[in-house]
Amino acid sequence: MPYCCRCGNAAAAADQYCARCGAPQRSTYDLALGISPRTASILCYIPWFGWIAAIVVLASATFRYNRAVRFHAFQGLYLFVLLLIIDWVLAPMMLFAPLMHIPITGALKLAMLGLSIFMMIKASHEEYFILPVVGELAEKSLAQ
Repeated sequence: MPYCCRCGNAAAAADQYCARCGAPQRSTYDLALGISPRTASILCYIPWFGWIAAIVVLASATFRYNRAVRFHAFQGLYLFVLLLIIDWVLAPMMLFAPLMHIPITGALKLAMLGLSIFMMIKASHEEYFILPVVGELAEKSLAQ
């Protein structure tokens, strides 16, 4: 059961104002409330785990109108999807060519790791760097 953030009175979850003191109530808690835009942009590119930060950024009200942070979140999500395609589609296809399996998939995963680190550096310098295919998809997602 939620309580008023000013007086502590018990309130319903759907109440926008406290019945006792009239203070406005928060309906949801924003996970990205104390994070700076620069840090949020960097967190979206952490290899294999950045998708969690990207979803939090896209769902938070804190960065709803920050175009640069939302762009980094979309681009980080699309990089993660590309990594999943390499792991779940390309790697099983390479099992039929055993000599090529390790060099190709390993090189692609290493390239994705390098690309994630490169984008973390660009985001830490607050640069708006658009990757060839993934960045264009992120730009289209921002427009919608």
